[in-house]
Amino acid sequence: MKLKNFNLTFGSQLFKTFSDESRVRILFLLYKNKEMCISDLEQILDFTQAKTSRHVLYLKNSGLLSFKKMDQWVYYYLKDEFTEIVGQLFQYMSKDTTLQNDYETFQVLYSNRELAINKLHQDRQRMKEFRLRGKE
Repeated sequence: MKLKNFNLTFGSQLFKTFSDESRVRILFLLYKNKEMCISDLEQILDFTQAKTSRHVLYLKNSGLLSFKKMDQWVYYYLKDEFTEIVGQLFQYMSKDTTLQNDYETFQVLYSNRELAINKLHQDRQRMKEFRLRGKE
């Protein structure tokens, strides 16, 4: 669903959201990465858990974000109807060094996570093979 128009109340809420640098940085990461949890955001942005949670709650209460739970994790994401307008605003900020650095930090952390996941799978496979050899 695409946002075709909005009222004054939502418009002022949207611009209030974009008036805070921390919220803009969080929104940018969610816009670029589709969904993230609080711990990922706080690690990338170097915020405390309380600060990150407070800003995410503000974004959720403003109607821009939604969330889904998976096990003990809560993943936040930008609602579909707002991706176009938020994306247009971020086009004007595409060369901002803070936002670029945040995204680069995410990419490094994500690649390290992928490496850790691969190593974990390899270790589990080795243990499984070791146990099988022990039973022979």
